[in-house]
Amino acid sequence: MKILVIGDSCKDIFIYGDCDRLAPEAPVPVIKPRHRKENPGMASNVVENLKKLGAKVNLITNKNGISKIRYMDERYNQMVLRVDENDSCDRININDDFMFYGPYDAAIISDYNKGFLTEEDIRFFSEKLECPVFLDTKKFLGDWCNNVDFIKINSQEHRKNFERLPNYPELEDKIIVTKGKYGCLYKNKTYSTKEVPVKDVSGAGDTFIAGLVFEYIKSKDIEKAIKFAQECTTKVVQKSGVATI
Repeated sequence: MKILVIGDSCKDIFIYGDCDRLAPEAPVPVIKPRHRKENPGMASNVVENLKKLGAKVNLITNKNGISKIRYMDERYNQMVLRVDENDSCDRININDDFMFYGPYDAAIISDYNKGFLTEEDIRFFSEKLECPVFLDTKKFLGDWCNNVDFIKINSQEHRKNFERLPNYPELEDKIIVTKGKYGCLYKNKTYSTKEVPVKDVSGAGDTFIAGLVFEYIKSKDIEKAIKFAQECTTKVVQKSGVATI
């Protein structure tokens, strides 16, 4: 299978260290760094998960670098501080990137709302791509995503859109809401998930959308795809950092 991923990417950096005292100048923890781990993040993390599942993937993403740096207390895997560097990126040039080695079995628009994609860009892709289009977005939903086949948002994003959604009834049957340990909501049906010991939820949404699309291409059954995506996610949240399937 061949999948196109479009969206903002970053570098996820985890700096692990000892954190056993407070600073004398202020009531903040002091961390002594021991080692660091770097991973491709956001849209690039979606790609890494798809590749681990066996898909061929093309990625259209930003050139300038965004970094999310997390300082972690290694004993408890507890985040002490997160620093976001270069937290925006240049807008996509559709003329340069649109015809990037198609056709595709599906496309994922992984929109972290960092400036790479506007609403009109997403509308353009969803109208032009001749394959199922899945959207994972941090933007407020609207008629600009009418031509998307499925929209994945988390429970916080769903609450943010709650008052707006009655204005867009055509989106109702497209929305898949991930709710962490409380499962997943689609068409007013809750899909429960296995409760597991959680180490880190960073990047779990990327894993979910990757698993969802991979299984949907195979089965053409969105319920099977949701269940498979949940299985993938329960695996990565038991690992430290931004992990892949």
